[in-house]
Amino acid sequence: MRKIAFNDGWTCRHAGDSGKGKPVTIPHDAMLDEKRTQESLGGINIGWFEGFDYVYEKEFSVPQEYEDFRLVFEFEGVYRNAEVYLNGKRAGFRPYGYTNFYVEANEFLHFGMKNQIQVIARNADQPNSRWYSGAGIYRPVSLYMLPKKHIGINGVKISTVSIHPAVIDVKVETSASGELELEIFEGESLVSGQEPVASVKKSADGNFQMQLEIPDAKLWSTEFPFLYTCRVRFEEDEAEEIFGIRTIEWSAENGFLMNGERVILRGACIHHDNGVLGACCYPEAEERKIRILKENGYNAIRSAHNPCSKALLDACDRRGMLVMDEFVDVWYIHKTEYDYVNHFAKWWKQDLKDMVEKDYNHPSVILYSTGNEVSETAQERGIRLTGQMTEYLHSLDATRPVTCGINIFFNFLSSIGFGVYSDKKAKKEASRSGGKKKAVGSEFFNNLAGILGSKTMKIGATLHGCDVKTRDAFANMDIAGYNYGIYRYGKDLKKYPKRLILGSETFCSDAYAFWEMAKIHPRIIGDFVWAGMDYMGEVGVGAWEYSDYAPDFSHGAGWITAGSGRIDLTGKPLAEAAYTKTAFELMEKPVIAVCPVNHTGEKHSPSAWKMSNAIESWSWDGCSGKKAQVEVYARADRVELFINGKSVGSKKMKNDCRTSFDVIYEEGIIEAISYDAQNREIARNVLYTAGKETILTGIPEEKETEAGKLCFVRLQYTDKTGTVKPLKRGTLEVHVENGELLGLGNGCPYNERGYRTSKTDTYFGEALAVVRAGKTGTVDLKVSDGKYACTLQIPVRNKEEVEEC
Repeated sequence: MRKIAFNDGWTCRHAGDSGKGKPVTIPHDAMLDEKRTQESLGGINIGWFEGFDYVYEKEFSVPQEYEDFRLVFEFEGVYRNAEVYLNGKRAGFRPYGYTNFYVEANEFLHFGMKNQIQVIARNADQPNSRWYSGAGIYRPVSLYMLPKKHIGINGVKISTVSIHPAVIDVKVETSASGELELEIFEGESLVSGQEPVASVKKSADGNFQMQLEIPDAKLWSTEFPFLYTCRVRFEEDEAEEIFGIRTIEWSAENGFLMNGERVILRGACIHHDNGVLGACCYPEAEERKIRILKENGYNAIRSAHNPCSKALLDACDRRGMLVMDEFVDVWYIHKTEYDYVNHFAKWWKQDLKDMVEKDYNHPSVILYSTGNEVSETAQERGIRLTGQMTEYLHSLDATRPVTCGINIFFNFLSSIGFGVYSDKKAKKEASRSGGKKKAVGSEFFNNLAGILGSKTMKIGATLHGCDVKTRDAFANMDIAGYNYGIYRYGKDLKKYPKRLILGSETFCSDAYAFWEMAKIHPRIIGDFVWAGMDYMGEVGVGAWEYSDYAPDFSHGAGWITAGSGRIDLTGKPLAEAAYTKTAFELMEKPVIAVCPVNHTGEKHSPSAWKMSNAIESWSWDGCSGKKAQVEVYARADRVELFINGKSVGSKKMKNDCRTSFDVIYEEGIIEAISYDAQNREIARNVLYTAGKETILTGIPEEKETEAGKLCFVRLQYTDKTGTVKPLKRGTLEVHVENGELLGLGNGCPYNERGYRTSKTDTYFGEALAVVRAGKTGTVDLKVSDGKYACTLQIPVRNKEEVEEC
């Protein structure tokens, strides 16, 4: 089959507007260009963007000879209630905004003539999401050409039967009977003349299945993610699938095993947006996200709270990142007025089927989640539904376990009517023209946690009623998903000897306690911190900001992100990421992290999701003589801290890998030394104060790029050695030649300007520019704040040819 990219030549306009609309290239996030106002009906959830319906259109030619083929469009993601029209006739509809779906095209096309495709994406009915959804055709579009006798789309399914010897099971669905040839090659990028490591030729009658032994197989794992290619030829058709050879098992005796060895999931929850790029799914952005998370010690991601993109799964396969792919945020009880509830009953089976079809051949996918914090799991109907979805997923894919993330304490509160969302409550609060509006539903619970602190949910989860309202639902899944329930682990391991426990959503500060328990108890299989990377929407929920960057703490229209990432919106790891990495015993040296010295003791915005606002810097210009709070993360018996060679304290590590020192800031050198119980030095680390000179620096994350591909450029105020100066602040203007500036911004959760202008403020001395490269040559960037400036050139390779329709 041929898969033709269908991403160029589109236009986009508001529904109801006349004219052609503006030219756009898919993926395209229409919401990112809208105004943000206090009148936004989606409000705090979606970053205060206004919601609209959009019409996408494209004209294209279909040669007469295409009539002999079956033509199918694939939309990997359209937000939402997508309607597809071909030459004025409705050809397809899909309500869920995160499922890839297919549209059969032949009966609607004019062969040998011009054709028109129109896609309507609806997002005016707000509120419909609890986070920034984006809008429009935000993931790629493709056109499949299949001959009369063909292999089905998603018709090749590969799973591992055993690893000693390595045996795979291959199923192939074909449209008719005929001759089939199957070949297995090492690697995901084949070279001319490459010989297969295994092959077979057989007749197929529509459903072909066989087991094939792979000699000297290289296994896929998080450390060595080796991939194979399966090439299938059937009559005139051909298909290729990338896969990995690996087994997974789960049991009360051994916990979670991969290739026969225990793996503890060091996980991070992530939303689907790509920071300053909004919801747009670019392969380079998805790859970068996984690379950064892997570099910071995570070996697993949770796709919160919707199926992830194909590009993300490809990146996880290549990088050795494990995936819990999650289905949905709601079942039959609303969390916002226009969310997916109204379509769930009719579409959940089809949505789950398409999710499994997308995931099946990816070795990175090791777990399915049917939902997130669905309070239905406290009701008899919801408990039955939990079991029904688990059984249905097993019927589609028996090789992977099923979980569901349940907020144990809030599940109980909801069951007694406390804090429950209702459309009536939400409308009442939305209609208030004056005075403070009351939070409802999840916003109410988030605010409660922000006021009372991170222990609120964890202590609440220990109540007997919480056990009563979760135990039946947990019994209807393979692995129990605990959101903020770490204080229950010990008790439930004893009470439920067959239960496997997963921290499906946790606080950063729980990393050490989780890791110590998981090492002892195999039935604790992993932990997913909220959140691995900051994300748009749900504004301010995890932010710890001062008034110089956030003029108000009301989380109003100037706020744009949650601020709840161990890695910020630009991809910069914060000190919390280093704490987590230390907790997971992946850091050799102690980590020195300093709370902003210019704000010591000042009031900041409240958050339960922020453990610390410290950053790894000893460059606090103008703060000499001020009090400073220094945190040290280390796996040690004790740590000692030195400033300019003088000891300022020694602390024992007590049931954590984190301690803090109150010191007086002075420029120079700060050093931490860790010691074992015998007072022997383990390791040391040092931070230096930046020099007096200031340089504006642009640092491309890749030395070169490819025409049409993205390059990410970090912009920093530094000294001449490259040490960042966090208190240097300015407004940067970026000019690009031979490229397009797709996104520009910083890591601050408060950002009135947004990410679609050529100017950005810096945040603790840094910002990020994302550029799509033009033709072969160089991408030229000029950056200036009026006083400091820098110029850089990024070489551009020839673009790999991709057929575009």
